[in-house]
Amino acid sequence: MSRLNYVFTSESVSEGHPDKVCDRISDAVLDAFLTEEPNARVACETFATTNRVIVGGEVGLSDRKALKAMLDRVEDLVRGCVKDIGYEQDKFHWNTLKVKNYLHKQSAHIAQGVDRDGAGDQGIMFGYACRETPELMPAPVQYAHAILRRLAEVRKSGQEPTLRPDAKSQISLRYEDGKPVEVTSIVLSTQHESKDQSSDDIRAIVEPYIREVLPSGWISDRTEWWVNPTGTFVIGGPDGDAGLTGRKIIVDTYGGAAPHGGGAFSGKDPTKVDRSAAYAARYLAKNVVAAGLADRCTLQVSYAIGVAKPLSIYVDTHGTGEVDAAQIERAVAKVMDLTPRGIREHLGLNRPIYARTAAYGHFGRAPEADGGFSWERTDLIEALKAAV
Repeated sequence: MSRLNYVFTSESVSEGHPDKVCDRISDAVLDAFLTEEPNARVACETFATTNRVIVGGEVGLSDRKALKAMLDRVEDLVRGCVKDIGYEQDKFHWNTLKVKNYLHKQSAHIAQGVDRDGAGDQGIMFGYACRETPELMPAPVQYAHAILRRLAEVRKSGQEPTLRPDAKSQISLRYEDGKPVEVTSIVLSTQHESKDQSSDDIRAIVEPYIREVLPSGWISDRTEWWVNPTGTFVIGGPDGDAGLTGRKIIVDTYGGAAPHGGGAFSGKDPTKVDRSAAYAARYLAKNVVAAGLADRCTLQVSYAIGVAKPLSIYVDTHGTGEVDAAQIERAVAKVMDLTPRGIREHLGLNRPIYARTAAYGHFGRAPEADGGFSWERTDLIEALKAAV
């Protein structure tokens, strides 16, 4: 039996966190290639440190001249990302940092399996949904994201000019009868402008926005606050700590509330099931919960490289299901083609919609008019009900 009374913690990191800077650059490269050609192949990794960004990996376009032209654009893409995030500090400035580009043509041995509509790699992917928030996401990670998004908004608008891009949040929630009822602790570390600003000064800036984002009544006199607990945090971003694509996979997904297959998302085109099948699994799990078939749903799919059909589909409703989990497994296979091509077409993934996913979570976001976050739609409710 699942525990009903406990404390659970999740964290988030801002778009200015060193790893998220790299995720953003990798996904900006992906978007640029998909704008040029919807079937472009991209596996882009980024490394960032003091005044330097290194980009490498495999890419592919059908036109060689177009490929060369795209590779020539990479440095401008890097600088544009860093500028938009807001880095203009002495040792990490969008206009003065050095960029090295080591992107090269995709391996023919990988391409041969994908060209036959097979999966771009083997692996297992998980999706999850629950009724803790309106977005059907675990509450701790959803609100950890929301805090940092709000702080980024007021930083970029000029409302809080002393805040800087690098930040992390962490929320511990107390659950009673399986529902979140109270914040037991809040951890917020944010880069700031001046060494003269104390932790108390930073708390005075950020606390109103944190209270604004969290549900009424969740913060009490018992809530512990840890704002910039080590003190001064002026040196941040890749100058303070090196960054790398794909190192925040739990932040990107469910905050540890659900299993993870281990594959990162950013910089990978949707032939890579690490990304596309994880999106499909979230889509299906969310629709299962939205359809009232369960209050919680974990869904796993698995693939082999070069093979189109998923090897397995597994569903766990954690004792909350209205129907047997095996029925749901059969139903999801009926309502969606889970081959890599089927996923891409159903969710419209061959579009430049990925840079926006690089920070504040890939899930629990609102579907957008241009197809962004299409995996957050709940348009399979009736089909699932009929299938079970």
